[in-house]
Amino acid sequence: MNRCHPTRKVSARVPCLRPLAASLAALLLATAIHAQEAPPEAAPPKKPANPDSASNLDAVVVTGIQASIQNSLKAKENSDNIIEAISAEDIGKLPDSSIAESLARLSGLATQRVDGRANQISIRGLAPDFAGTTLNGREQATIGENRGVDFDQYPSELISGAAVYKTPDASLIGQGLSGTVDLHTIRPLDLAKPAIAANLRGETTSNGSLNHGSGVGDAGHRASFSYIDQFLDHTLGLAVGFAQLDSPVQEKQYQAWWWNVNNGPNGADQIQGAPHTPGMPDDTLAQQGMQLRAKSENQLRNGLMTVLEWAPDDHYHSTLDLYYSTFDQKTYLNGAQWSSSSYDPGISFSNVGVSPGQPFPIATSGHIDGLKSVLQNDYTREHDKLFSAGWNNQYDFGNGWSLTGDLSYSMAKKRLHDAYLFAGLPGQATSSTDFFTRRDYEFPRFYPGTDFSDTSIIQFTDPNNYGYDGREEFDKQRDTIKAVRFEVSHPVGWIFSDFNLGVNYSDRKKNKQADVFFAWLNGNGSTDDTYLPGFGAPIGSPRGITDLSYGGIGPIVNYDVLQSLYSQYYLTQRNGQSDWSRNYTVREKVPVAYVKFNIDTTLGDVPLRGNMGVQVVRTDQSSEALQTNGDALVGRISDGVKYTKVLPSLNLAATIGDKQYLRFGFAKTMARGRIDDEKVATSAGVSLQQDGPAAGQVLWSGSGGNPRLKPYIAVGTDLSWEKYFGTSSYVAVAVFNKNLLNYIYNETTLDYDFSKYVNDNPTLVPTSPYGSFTMPKNGTGGRMQGLELSGTFEGGLLTRALDGFGVQANFSLTNSTLPVSAVSTIPGSPSTLPGLSRKVANLAFYYEKYGWSVRVAERYRSSFTGEAVALFDQLGYTKVLADKQTDFQLGYAFEHGPMTGLSILLQVNNVTNSPVKTEQISSLPNNEKIGRPLEYDTFGRTVMFGVNYKL
Repeated sequence: MNRCHPTRKVSARVPCLRPLAASLAALLLATAIHAQEAPPEAAPPKKPANPDSASNLDAVVVTGIQASIQNSLKAKENSDNIIEAISAEDIGKLPDSSIAESLARLSGLATQRVDGRANQISIRGLAPDFAGTTLNGREQATIGENRGVDFDQYPSELISGAAVYKTPDASLIGQGLSGTVDLHTIRPLDLAKPAIAANLRGETTSNGSLNHGSGVGDAGHRASFSYIDQFLDHTLGLAVGFAQLDSPVQEKQYQAWWWNVNNGPNGADQIQGAPHTPGMPDDTLAQQGMQLRAKSENQLRNGLMTVLEWAPDDHYHSTLDLYYSTFDQKTYLNGAQWSSSSYDPGISFSNVGVSPGQPFPIATSGHIDGLKSVLQNDYTREHDKLFSAGWNNQYDFGNGWSLTGDLSYSMAKKRLHDAYLFAGLPGQATSSTDFFTRRDYEFPRFYPGTDFSDTSIIQFTDPNNYGYDGREEFDKQRDTIKAVRFEVSHPVGWIFSDFNLGVNYSDRKKNKQADVFFAWLNGNGSTDDTYLPGFGAPIGSPRGITDLSYGGIGPIVNYDVLQSLYSQYYLTQRNGQSDWSRNYTVREKVPVAYVKFNIDTTLGDVPLRGNMGVQVVRTDQSSEALQTNGDALVGRISDGVKYTKVLPSLNLAATIGDKQYLRFGFAKTMARGRIDDEKVATSAGVSLQQDGPAAGQVLWSGSGGNPRLKPYIAVGTDLSWEKYFGTSSYVAVAVFNKNLLNYIYNETTLDYDFSKYVNDNPTLVPTSPYGSFTMPKNGTGGRMQGLELSGTFEGGLLTRALDGFGVQANFSLTNSTLPVSAVSTIPGSPSTLPGLSRKVANLAFYYEKYGWSVRVAERYRSSFTGEAVALFDQLGYTKVLADKQTDFQLGYAFEHGPMTGLSILLQVNNVTNSPVKTEQISSLPNNEKIGRPLEYDTFGRTVMFGVNYKL
């Protein structure tokens, strides 16, 4: 039978730092000692009725923190694969405020914060694009430009649990290179009786309201309602859930643009011929510009889930899953910025104070004159729609044979409207400021001599000659996945209990369109010979101020961007090369055939279970996009490739003692490249070579995506020891090794075939159809190795005085290497995989008794290097520094009397207001590389209080 969608008769099985590190070590020691001393318990059945039971966690019968841990551990223990699992504390109640935050507490997983919230998940140090995500076993379309799922799109109130597969399974479709996250919704026939649950929480953020008049405050709410019932003698089940999120984000941002040594023997003036900067001491490291911005954002999400389940007898079982959500996000991002580099005419310093630093002292205070200050106001609206439908039918013929058919559709649609305008002193007049900055990380203090909130002197203008007065963009994206799957199952014999033989066909198509317009003030020109950068116009619709007092500047002007844009500006379409490249289609047709044999035998006296199988994956990928020559549109182009990969897998779980297991996994896995790497969008043209060996020849050159890109391939080995005891306690040690047989990186090919391209310069005839082309390519791979420690311990196992207390902890240590050829040409390139945090840890203490529940949790992620596009569209790497976040939860559930079923909950996320900090890696004029602060952003703490009611 299908292990991802068990039939009704098996659905009752549980399915298919330093101080933190010290606490973890103590936990593992205590649990290991207790595990050895614990009295023997009844051994579990040698083989669960559903060997791949991680796909469906138990229905929520008992509730609370300990019950959630207990259900998750049962799923982990009974699975044939190496997995991690989370389970809801109750209907409509995951243990955290979001799915991503719950997942991030699992061993080997780390979260990436977006708008201050856990949104994307990295598994074992690989970026989110390497992880597969499914909903009820079905691959999901994404709103992002790539494959990584934004978990904020899935309301935690509608998810009953999740399983994270760390080792592949031949019957798992859509799995990733690093692992696969399978989210699941509740099954109504798993519950013994009808249930109704409602949840209402208010929330507030400690950063207050930063953009007055935008309509975004510091308060919001979350609400959900779930209804589950059974009909026709418990053969027909219905589950309906609705969840709404109306949440504010108030973010304080600071960015140091770049750093340089302006003057002196090691300065840009003497080494690079840059202008001398008056007043700046020789051989002093100075910040060359800054950006201080305040973001106010409102997120409104509505999600609706419906499950219809029918099991009229022991032979037939049908499930219809429907999910629909809308996500509407409005963002107001306003701030001040200026450039203070030696290349800016008129910049001078005075009274400069320096602090000790290496390799040069750092300018941390003083006065700057000659600044062309830019006030930029941004408005962004994003509207997303997700729809997912799946219909699963299973039939058990009663003679050992069973047949499963699954039909699914997933759609993600995104519309983005973005606009921004500039303001400042008209006529390109300059301003001055006193500055006080930290040598490391903190908000600076700037005290300008101009009141940037005074609309009598601040006007719409282009203060620093950016070449236009504003910009507007419209983006549209649509991602669809259509899939059909068939599987047969039958008992086998010998060392195998049964086998699964199946086929799956999916057709994925992602379209993206971007249209860009430049805005020009009425009365100003829009061409090089008519445009006046100092042209100014009064701000006609001010609506308040933006508060930048946390950076010393104080209030700046705030206005309605769209109203001003449509009343005081005119637009011209101005797509550039980078804009044209975001108009493309990528399509992937993927038939998969697989066979899996489920193992149930003994090795001597040791019970052994698991599975072995193989997937054969055929991929037909193609792309259609635009060809440009610089910013000029030339025409359309298409290309693609077909390839086949064979992916074997083996999972073994040996019962080596009472509730003690040794697991082994070995598999070959693949992950297709980023979707924007597979697009055929290119900029290409011919030119006459003026010098060098090819002087006098007309040669092609270009850059772009690679629709012939092959996938990442890795061979992984896993070994895990696990010991379970008590009702919700365990300890585990796991090691893994993953060899990347290839890796995708940018490379310049000198013999690229341009025969499919259009030459837009008829006066030049190419000497050859071959030339140089820079694109993503497949190269030799690297290696990842890791250690994972995890455990959960009930205090009552030590002494009755600690009954109700408990602790959860995990720690992972991961190392990776890349071949030098993959990244050596990129400034600041790492020797490890981008996105890899070497250390990830979680620690949580909880108490649950007499209706009270308390939980304090902290998660830690060490620094990692992420690929980024820096200023002036230069590819570089940004180092994201270590991140530690602490959350608190306090609740009380009424267990007796007329208020039975009612509970209250207080949650505080990001208790310490942990900032996000990044570091830029750049070269000084003497070619010495340094790391200096780039970004410092805070989001405040979020406090939520509300009630839950279950009937």
